[in-house]
Amino acid sequence: MSMRHQITAGFMPLFDSAVLVAASELGFAAREGIDLTLHRETSWANIRDRIAIGHFDLAHMLGPMPLACNLGLTPLASETIVPFSLGLGGNCVTISKAVWAGMAALGAEADLDPARAGVALGAFIRERATAGREPLRFAVVHPHSGHNYELRYWLAACGIDPDRAIEIVIVPPPFMADALAAGRIDGYCVGEPWNSAAVAAGTGHIVTVKALLWKNSPEKVIGVRKTWAEENPEVLAALLRALHHSARWCQDPVNHAELAAVMAQPGFLGLPPAMQMPILTGHLQLGGGAERDIDDFFLPFDKAANFPWKSHALWFYTQMVRWGHVAHTPENLAIARDCYRPDLYRAALKPLGVALPGANAKVEGALKVATAVGATGAGLVLGPDGFFDGQIFDPDEIDAYIARQKSARAEA
Repeated sequence: MSMRHQITAGFMPLFDSAVLVAASELGFAAREGIDLTLHRETSWANIRDRIAIGHFDLAHMLGPMPLACNLGLTPLASETIVPFSLGLGGNCVTISKAVWAGMAALGAEADLDPARAGVALGAFIRERATAGREPLRFAVVHPHSGHNYELRYWLAACGIDPDRAIEIVIVPPPFMADALAAGRIDGYCVGEPWNSAAVAAGTGHIVTVKALLWKNSPEKVIGVRKTWAEENPEVLAALLRALHHSARWCQDPVNHAELAAVMAQPGFLGLPPAMQMPILTGHLQLGGGAERDIDDFFLPFDKAANFPWKSHALWFYTQMVRWGHVAHTPENLAIARDCYRPDLYRAALKPLGVALPGANAKVEGALKVATAVGATGAGLVLGPDGFFDGQIFDPDEIDAYIARQKSARAEA
């Protein structure tokens, strides 16, 4: 483009905003003719509302949030589309040291194993209930977030009803570690660096991670106001190319020290660069001196991390149905299916000759190992993408998947 274009975007202080931040700070957007202005927000509700009223053209958003906007689950109606995903993984479940001590006494080990930890947590919850103590209180960042749905999925798969056995409250990501330290919550699910922050403060213990609950699973996205996207197709395409180059740069280990320094600035995360390294290396301090290396803990680019799979959106939709956030109807299913836009991603990146998946959706949980798949352009590797409980999500069998989950809950 010969003209320069202004884009205003919101973001939350989380490391998985790095692709958007690097696009602005390191010149990837400028080289595509875009002046990208970023606004740091303090809550996901602010992001949701400011994109709805037109303050932002687009934003770093929770993966399920654009669906919620389109399904009428938000205070201000807003048609929002997703033409780009910002990465895979990156979340953890962190609990207080007191809860960890109770779980460890009941068989939990500092190995992040979701099944083992879930069994111990369930026994600890039952022990507290027998003693007449209050239910544990867990925090997530927003009702329509990957954090809420993956926490609920984990608990339910381990025989813990998240609506009856515990309390779930909403806390903004930057406040999670402080809320845990103050004793206002017993645990939380959030993205980095707010888990490592609690471990460094000596107040929290990481008990499991998203990368083990559902390998290479979706997290944040770029949510775009649909009207803005329709009025500015060439500008959006240029931005998607800038984000593609930024994501590739963020993935390269050679650039991690520079990226951590950028994210450490007060306008972004405001935490020391060393606090950014666990998400970049996958080497986590868990608490109490324990540490683990996690494969594919967070991927900003590899394994088609930026492709807006419709199967990701549809899995989020099934969880909205499962937990009573929306009714399962043909109309709602169609809205969910149209929210993520791989067609816009392909159209923008096709001139670059890069690897592009040939399908819009895939069966989630079917790949047990990293697998080369069909793609246009250069070769493409996906997976593994398994759920920890061995379940499979086929986007062509949504009715059956929802029915199985309802049946499992009724029997619990």
